Amino acid sequence: MVAVIKTGHSIHRILNYNENKVKQGVAECIGAGNYPVDPDKMSFTMKLKRFLKQMELNEKTKRNSVHISLNFDVSENHLSKQKLLEIAESYLDIIGFGEQPYLVYRHHDAGHPHIHLVTTNIEADGKRIDLHHLGIRKSEPARKALEKEFGLVQAEAQKKDENYKLKPVAVGKAMYGKTQTKMAIQNILENVLVPYKFTSLPELNAVLNQYNVKAERGTENSRVYQTGGLLYRVLDTDGNPVGIPIKASLFYNKPTLKFLEQKFKENVAKRTPFKRRVKNAVDKELFSKKKSIQELIFALEKQGIHVVLRQNTNGILYGITYVDHQTKCVFNGSALGKAYSAKAIQKRCLPEGVSGQDLLRHPDLKQSIGLQPQATPAAETKETDKDYQPATKSAGKENVLEGLTQVENTSEYLPNQLKKKRKKKKKRNLNSNQ
Repeated sequence: MVAVIKTGHSIHRILNYNENKVKQGVAECIGAGNYPVDPDKMSFTMKLKRFLKQMELNEKTKRNSVHISLNFDVSENHLSKQKLLEIAESYLDIIGFGEQPYLVYRHHDAGHPHIHLVTTNIEADGKRIDLHHLGIRKSEPARKALEKEFGLVQAEAQKKDENYKLKPVAVGKAMYGKTQTKMAIQNILENVLVPYKFTSLPELNAVLNQYNVKAERGTENSRVYQTGGLLYRVLDTDGNPVGIPIKASLFYNKPTLKFLEQKFKENVAKRTPFKRRVKNAVDKELFSKKKSIQELIFALEKQGIHVVLRQNTNGILYGITYVDHQTKCVFNGSALGKAYSAKAIQKRCLPEGVSGQDLLRHPDLKQSIGLQPQATPAAETKETDKDYQPATKSAGKENVLEGLTQVENTSEYLPNQLKKKRKKKKKRNLNSNQ
């Protein structure tokens, strides 16, 4: 079981999201806790007023709405309505929401069974339940306890299952109309906007495009652009727009341009600690042996780093973006430093049409394409183009190896024989100074 907790300022929006799913025939309200009547006998207004009445007891608390989804493995489609209600009740009890009014919705709009819980953190006495680190403090222990109690597939196994991974929007869905398109895009947005750290619309699209979705402002002369609007749409496998574009304001989590611009600012600092991992990965791959750009892309993909190349109509490369799916960070090449820009990567890689395997089979190619032997790390540093510097603390004394050894997990990226060479060099320097 995987629990996802979201908090907000509008219980109306959360309730409306789930009720719209019911109207669309892809969800059902299967239970209510601490309500005077059963859910099938309540209107939308009755459900909403119960929450609003309790929230009035503490109007100072603005973040007063809680939306939780409990996601089960694809093999657990057999879970009955009663069993799901028992799981929901036990989960809310453990995390401290057992006495709160809540609604349980069973959704049928994804490839795995899941339920949504709608509640508030304002208690009957007007106090508020602390939401800080609720997932770590309360939800994780609850999840593990329920997996044992109900014999559920453990979250660790679920995350490794290919069936549970986020999948690109099926282009066919976009052809059926606005409702299907919106649902498909909504699922992608929920799994990208919060966890990923991007600082611009192109960086966001570097992630969304992998799932056949694009965010766009329209042309500068369009009304959407001039009014600060934003559209989301589905792309086909060739990156061409298909189906009906949807206004950002129509989605449940309101991923408008204003919302994104705030995230752009916040993410600048949030992603900074993770720059080194991408820089080290690039440096390591290009230091071990010369590679073509495509070989570099393939090598980085194995490490969870997706590379997006931007080319003009003539096929000339003018930009590069790195999407690190492990740390959920997105970097334009220049944001990492000149050494990782499109221009620098082209210089550091083999010319188009030449691969590392070609050099192994035909050593004489090195001279014909202007490559110099890479005898030592020092030689590599000395011959580095002035337009960029590899990931180092400073030029000259510090070389590529020192840059590579300044973050955790560097043993995975740095060959042992190179480390030994560095140690020997250091000893010789020490002896010469004595």
